[in-house]
Amino acid sequence: MDQYFESYEELDIHQLMLSDKTRVLAYKSAIFNSKEQFQDKIVMDIGAGSGILSIFCAQVGAKKVYAVEASILAKSIDQVSIENNVQDKVEVIHSKVEDIRPGSLENVDIIISEWMGFYLVHEGMLDSVLFARDNFLHEDGLLFPSIAKLYVSPCQIPSMYEFWGDVCGVSMRCIGKNYRKIKSLKPEILLLNQDDLLAEGKLFAWLDLKCISVEEINLLGGEDYVSVCEKDGRFQGLCIWFAVEFPDGSELSTGPRDKATHWKQTVIVLPEDIEVTNSEPVAFKLELKRDTSYPRRYNMELNLLDAEELEHEAPCNCHMTKCIVTKQYIYELDVSESRAEENT
Repeated sequence: MDQYFESYEELDIHQLMLSDKTRVLAYKSAIFNSKEQFQDKIVMDIGAGSGILSIFCAQVGAKKVYAVEASILAKSIDQVSIENNVQDKVEVIHSKVEDIRPGSLENVDIIISEWMGFYLVHEGMLDSVLFARDNFLHEDGLLFPSIAKLYVSPCQIPSMYEFWGDVCGVSMRCIGKNYRKIKSLKPEILLLNQDDLLAEGKLFAWLDLKCISVEEINLLGGEDYVSVCEKDGRFQGLCIWFAVEFPDGSELSTGPRDKATHWKQTVIVLPEDIEVTNSEPVAFKLELKRDTSYPRRYNMELNLLDAEELEHEAPCNCHMTKCIVTKQYIYELDVSESRAEENT
């Protein structure tokens, strides 16, 4: 058995995920709000785990739910189904979805899966969902969730940076400097205080699960981005989070301004502080590239850039002269067009 699936045999992991009420209730609400779409339909639950999503689907009237689970926890789904009186609707398939022979099952109307990992794509489970989509989903079938988005924002990390300045009256900044360098070598998973965001989140990946290919998720980002700071502060890292949308229009978001989830946020730590001021532009290039030797992981590469050398979005709220002039020009143009419409 793949070590990845063995890790999900630990019940502590499932208790952690089931205790994440924001996560569980987002899925439950999306399913129950779409009751008509599930009525008498065939559903496939990819990575069913404890089976809770399969149970939800059966409860709203699905005719058949294929609960696909590769770990030994698959044996528990049958018991959970009996306990909730839906054993006649839930059929457990103890297998990786990739090992199910296309054509051996009837096509399904809906695919549901809680596939998201840290920074959305860690663990590479989206590949399995796309495989199921291409081999088992009706052409007009639904995906829960259907859209996934990644956001990034410059941030402060005072809990990490300020600790070493005063340890019971002793300054240890020299150790703190080395500590930050070590921390900058790989992403940190933490809950960031929303007040420590320095700018609005910048959308840097938008995935339509209905049509995106596996090849397209091998590399995310890779463009030059400019974020405008909304306060004075210290640029100490980049905060990454994700949101997913369901067909009913509801959303599960994992940002610092949302209810906390077990995913928390992913932060790329900078080895040194950079002082920033309100309206100052911060420029960077962020790339998430799949690790060819371990496809369930992604490597992150961050390059800080000179904001003066890049094109900014228009209108841009930064303090650079060219952006102030452009913003004023757009404003005057809008006023002129509004007056012209009033006079016609």
